[in-house]
Amino acid sequence: MKGYEELFSYFETNLKKQAFDNEPNELYAPIQYTLALGGKRIRPVLTLMACELFGGQIEKALPQAIAIELFHNFTLIHDDIMDNAPLRRGKETVFKKWNNNIAILSGDTLFALAYQYVQQADTDILPVTLSVFNKTAIEVCEGQQFDLNFETKNDLSVVQYTEMIKLKTAVLFGASLKIGALIGGANREDAENLYNFGLNIGLGFQLKDDLLDTFGDEKIFGKKTGVDIISNKKTFLYLKALEIADGETRKKLIDFYNNNANQEEKFKEVKAIFTRLKVDQLALEKIDEYCNTGKESLSKINLDTDKKERLLAIAHRMIDREK
Repeated sequence: MKGYEELFSYFETNLKKQAFDNEPNELYAPIQYTLALGGKRIRPVLTLMACELFGGQIEKALPQAIAIELFHNFTLIHDDIMDNAPLRRGKETVFKKWNNNIAILSGDTLFALAYQYVQQADTDILPVTLSVFNKTAIEVCEGQQFDLNFETKNDLSVVQYTEMIKLKTAVLFGASLKIGALIGGANREDAENLYNFGLNIGLGFQLKDDLLDTFGDEKIFGKKTGVDIISNKKTFLYLKALEIADGETRKKLIDFYNNNANQEEKFKEVKAIFTRLKVDQLALEKIDEYCNTGKESLSKINLDTDKKERLLAIAHRMIDREK
């Protein structure tokens, strides 16, 4: 069986072979630009690995792995417009480099291209593959809308936030594994357990993102920390802090998230509150909880221990990262 690096290399090589250079250039150049920005490619690698875990050939799952990566990049292009984000992986975002209209159209095209790839599954599993992909696409959009709604809501709970990140982020990890497993020949029960494994690892992945944005080492993290706090993003850290803080501290936090205080001072003060309330430790405990729940699902799957260990290695790569 191939490891993460080998699967990553295989996927990257084959993604570059795909023809996304059609006309009009204004539509396809942003697609080539977006895909060339790179990334961890965790989702497509999971699809390839899941296929191989159940005895399938990774070549069979390559179109669906590409579909998942195209869909993921479609969401990034549109998310950047909604967030008015100028940079993505240190480079200009598509709407900044071109304009909003081009970014929307290019994103829409990526979405359509994703379906061209996902439908290349064998006819016996095509209906279920499309069903998983469709359900996931809808859920990701639902999650994004919840995220937008949360920008103007002040009465959020950790439970609501968890549901949002489950939809926006975690379901795509679950679907990546489930689709790969089905292509590899897994039965429905094993595929569903693998989905639940991916879902929980995806939740842990997002919480680690929240944690790194505030507590990460910028030299390792590779980007400036404090963005979530400065932009008033209501993350697990913020919502958990509100949940456990005393009245005065709670009021101070809410005030910081509702005024235009000096950015450096705001980050410093809010981070200090988070540290005092130990919400960073609570986040780590929650991440461990998700990881353990995922492991429970993985333990139910009819696979050799060494194969499960390979999946766990990727899970820890996602969750134990420092960038």
